Amino acid sequence: MKSNMKKNNPWKRFLRTLVRDRQLTAGERMASRIGYMGAGFLMAGQWTVEPILFMIGFCCVLVQVFSRKQWNLVVLQLNGLIAWTLHFINTL
Repeated sequence: MKSNMKKNNPWKRFLRTLVRDRQLTAGERMASRIGYMGAGFLMAGQWTVEPILFMIGFCCVLVQVFSRKQWNLVVLQLNGLIAWTLHFINTL
């Protein structure tokens, strides 16, 4: 059991190579805060079913996922933004 606690354990060394230890830049921190605000707009949109809140929320979250280069989530946010924009235009 103590053999797993060694510092030279190959498994632990492998896991440490997978983790990057770095600080976020100011732009990344701002994008993260904008994304949290967008999540709040999306939650508020769930209660009111107001298309404008959904559109603002998707735009804000889009900033966050774009800055993190999570391209699958960028496509997902664009899909939601387009859907709610079309819904908003059709209800005018």
